[in-house]
Amino acid sequence: MARYTDEELKEKVHNGFIVEYPDEMTEGYKSALIVQLLVQADTELISAPAYFGASRDAPSTNTMVSATAIIQDELAHANIAYRLLEDLGLDKEQLVYGREPHEFKHPYGFDHPLDNWAELVVANGLYDRAGITLLGDVYKNTSYGPLKRALVKVDQEETFHLRHGEMWMKRLSKAGGEAKAQIQRAVDWMFPMAVEWFGLPDDMKRHSGQLEYKLKGMTNDELRQTWMKSTVPLCEGIGIDVPAHWSDEEQKFVLDYPFPCEYDESEKRWLFDEGEISWSKVFERWKGRGPANKRYVEMIQEGRGFRHQLEMAA
Repeated sequence: MARYTDEELKEKVHNGFIVEYPDEMTEGYKSALIVQLLVQADTELISAPAYFGASRDAPSTNTMVSATAIIQDELAHANIAYRLLEDLGLDKEQLVYGREPHEFKHPYGFDHPLDNWAELVVANGLYDRAGITLLGDVYKNTSYGPLKRALVKVDQEETFHLRHGEMWMKRLSKAGGEAKAQIQRAVDWMFPMAVEWFGLPDDMKRHSGQLEYKLKGMTNDELRQTWMKSTVPLCEGIGIDVPAHWSDEEQKFVLDYPFPCEYDESEKRWLFDEGEISWSKVFERWKGRGPANKRYVEMIQEGRGFRHQLEMAA
């Protein structure tokens, strides 16, 4: 039996109480924490095959090494989150190897192949920035002690990924010509993908458990603004167009396109001209997963057979 009622625990964590053990949780707290950790773990895991494909387009051996280091970090971050889920009674082997591809909980953006080096570095610059925005908020505010301690290492390494992306976005944009055009094309489809990553607008949010249990501190719209506050100036500063701008009147960044809107997976193109769509259609698209979902999950799950061969040979 839990030590506290849901209301007692919510009050305690908002007064600074840090949860350390499962017997201090209510079922509501535990469920919200599991959802948060599962999204975190799956996102880190699925980013690895996405990055791996594009890393083979690295312009030199040194850059290939840098990309490989980022992939190793992402896998290690996934392992940390799955390990924390084990403490809550879940089976890591089942989570990684026992689920169907559509059952993974990562953002829709990572179900799309990264086709070249420019797309990889823009993913570092935009997607890893989204990851830092989300995890940085969790680190500052979470009421779950084991996660707060684990995120010290994760945040430091994710910052390296972000800097890698920024440095290469600046370098390729400065080169001009086709190099800059590739960065622009990558931003054109990944910028709205990252904006969508933060989820429903606050006035439509149906679940607030993560805020009520102080598993995070910022709302979806606040996180989206934090991301745009650094992303928009970065892109504008290197001559890359983004469909958003700062509004003096509203004192916030606003999008220059209907949000949300439809996306053409085959052409990697957002259909701004077709207008705003409902969030139910967005959820339908997310649940259908993207074109690389099955292939990426299979790439990870195939590793289980290789690992067992190594164990048998030892």
